[in-house]
Amino acid sequence: MCNGVPETGSHIQAGMLKAYAVGTVERNPAIPNVPTSKEAGLPEFQAAPWFALFTPKGTPQSVRDMLSDALDKALDDPSVRKRLLDIGGDIPPKATRGQQPLAVLVKSEIARWMPIMTAAHAKGE
Repeated sequence: MCNGVPETGSHIQAGMLKAYAVGTVERNPAIPNVPTSKEAGLPEFQAAPWFALFTPKGTPQSVRDMLSDALDKALDDPSVRKRLLDIGGDIPPKATRGQQPLAVLVKSEIARWMPIMTAAHAKGE
């Protein structure tokens, strides 16, 4: 299975799941004994889950700005940061947060994964 550290890290730490690699450039501090995909012999494999807030089309810009600001404030809160890091989450730097960086990320992920999904005849359900 491929899944994120926040969802599986405690199971890996408890020995309930065997992790072969993380798909990130660096090891995850929550599961430091799990090698990166490059260390595990898969140098081309990099994939990491990410999370974002999306709003319905037509949502006023003022509402989107308010949500972005609230999320940014939460991600800067020391207790939130500690909890996210404790469970293996990755907190993006400020420069990569917000509506414009998210739009760039979504476009790049579509460009990266669409040819693979097309070649595999994968269909969303």
